[in-house]
Amino acid sequence: MNATALWCTGPEAAELRPAETGAGIAVETLFTGISRGTERLVFQGRVPDSETERMRAPAQEGAFPFPVKYGYCAVGRATEGSFAGRAVFALHPHQDRFRMAEAMLTPLPDALPPERGILGANMETALNILWDSGASAGDRIAVIGAGVIGALAGYLAARLPGAEVTLVDRDPDRAALAAALGCEFAAPETAPGECDVVIHASATPEGLARAIDCAGQEGTIVEASWHGAGPIPVPLGGAFHSRRLRLVSSQVGQLPAARSPRWDHARRMAKALDLLTDPALDALISGETAFAALPGQYGAILADPGTLCHRIRYT
Repeated sequence: MNATALWCTGPEAAELRPAETGAGIAVETLFTGISRGTERLVFQGRVPDSETERMRAPAQEGAFPFPVKYGYCAVGRATEGSFAGRAVFALHPHQDRFRMAEAMLTPLPDALPPERGILGANMETALNILWDSGASAGDRIAVIGAGVIGALAGYLAARLPGAEVTLVDRDPDRAALAAALGCEFAAPETAPGECDVVIHASATPEGLARAIDCAGQEGTIVEASWHGAGPIPVPLGGAFHSRRLRLVSSQVGQLPAARSPRWDHARRMAKALDLLTDPALDALISGETAFAALPGQYGAILADPGTLCHRIRYT
């Protein structure tokens, strides 16, 4: 199989190059999704040296910082094996065709359109965040940062019986997104206080400070952002200790300890795809670009703060 993939070739530079197709089941790509937060760090060369192995995508070629083929939100049609003719999700970079071990392919539920299936990895991350948060029925929950991960975490939290969920973002246009996902909306200066759980997903120091302010006595703050290289100030003075706040990290590479005896990555991914069958989640697709045009538009897509999940079309 001859294949072409998007490569990050230097700081904020990208081009289409020939790529390895690997071994396993052949898949013709239908769509991929740009995961803006992580891909922007890769595009800018900001992956910390300490994280270069943990940050590797399953089908990555090259090495950080450059040149590197990166990405993990692909939906294609399997052309052989037991999934032949079916749409499948794969943790694969932006590439027009590829091969992958059948165990690494997850068939899409019949009710999930391939166009929305690109949110699979993002939903998997949001599900892990919700597990790590310990949020439960009736909780007051704030999500700081209404990007794709924050919005999906809010969407899941809003399905907890009796939960009061508010998406908090600087962009007033995200109010419509919050409403579509069943959440309230607030600007940072009017964010709710006394929250049982706060999920921080803005990847900014200001957002983390706001998350700490929103937490109630003995509340939990989940740091779900990926900040990349460089120090991040954390306001641990003031009432942080007297309120006995709990600051925990969440990272999708590992299942929460309480679930790992029963769950594995395959079960979690299958459940994430099941959770995407709601048409309301189409609100998270903020644009679409043809694969051939991607190198010239990639930087602008990543730089635009209005980008949620940007879809790449291959057919």
